Amino acid sequence: MSRIVSLLPATTEILFAIGAGGDVVGVTFECDFPEEARSRTVVSTSAMPEGLTPREIDDFVAAAMTRGDDLYHLDEGALAGLDASLVVTQDLCAVCAVDVSVVDDALAHLGCTAEVLTIDPHTFAEVLDSIHTLGTATGHVAEAAVLVRDIEARRDAVVRRVAGRPRPRVLLLEWTDPPFAPGHWIPEMVEMAGGSPVLGSAGEKSVRVTWEAVHASQPEVVVVAPCGYDLAGAQALADELVGSGVLPDGVPVHAVDANASWARPGTRLVDGVEALAEILHPPV
Repeated sequence: MSRIVSLLPATTEILFAIGAGGDVVGVTFECDFPEEARSRTVVSTSAMPEGLTPREIDDFVAAAMTRGDDLYHLDEGALAGLDASLVVTQDLCAVCAVDVSVVDDALAHLGCTAEVLTIDPHTFAEVLDSIHTLGTATGHVAEAAVLVRDIEARRDAVVRRVAGRPRPRVLLLEWTDPPFAPGHWIPEMVEMAGGSPVLGSAGEKSVRVTWEAVHASQPEVVVVAPCGYDLAGAQALADELVGSGVLPDGVPVHAVDANASWARPGTRLVDGVEALAEILHPPV
């Protein structure tokens, strides 16, 4: 039996979805889906104080990165006690989770021989590839293949439904103060849902933008999907943006559950595609 430590909410989600959840013994403080994941030992916590505003979070992260400080604490004691055979981590974003170099150093310090698997998807297709990768690593190849086919079928159904319809210009904000335009798989998701993404590039990193650039992009729809926020949190930030007057006048603003189906490269990205398609192209 494998003993898996997952240091990414997205990979925790995938592992449970392909039937490897019973082998997961360690997770991060952010691993909240499925609910059963909360019963596993937490081995990674945030160095960031709670209750910060988006601007304060951005300032904290920028200062930590300048100093070379880690944004996450890996509990070596908890990790040592789990006798892991596989540790799943990432090398994509130091803001998102424990970096692979930190994991390697910790395992070397502990004398642990666990295999370290790095998952770094940049595009929607690479997210699906990561499901296959985890299936292979855990002996759940067939279940991973079934899951990927289901996601692809749902995605393709949306693409067919919105085909030939007008494609509104969509500004998706990955952060609100300061504003960030999205990269990675998110512009692709907007296109799948029948929109035309403005600002940000698929497969690239998210980028800080100005409110002048936001206005110049002439969006017809604004979607607020701040990384790390659920639907209620995103709605609160969307309301703040509308109240502040920084957005173009008259443009509809929608909040979405960024944690569940946008920011995390897991099984529920297709939920985000379906939900955005309903916003952009409501059924007649």
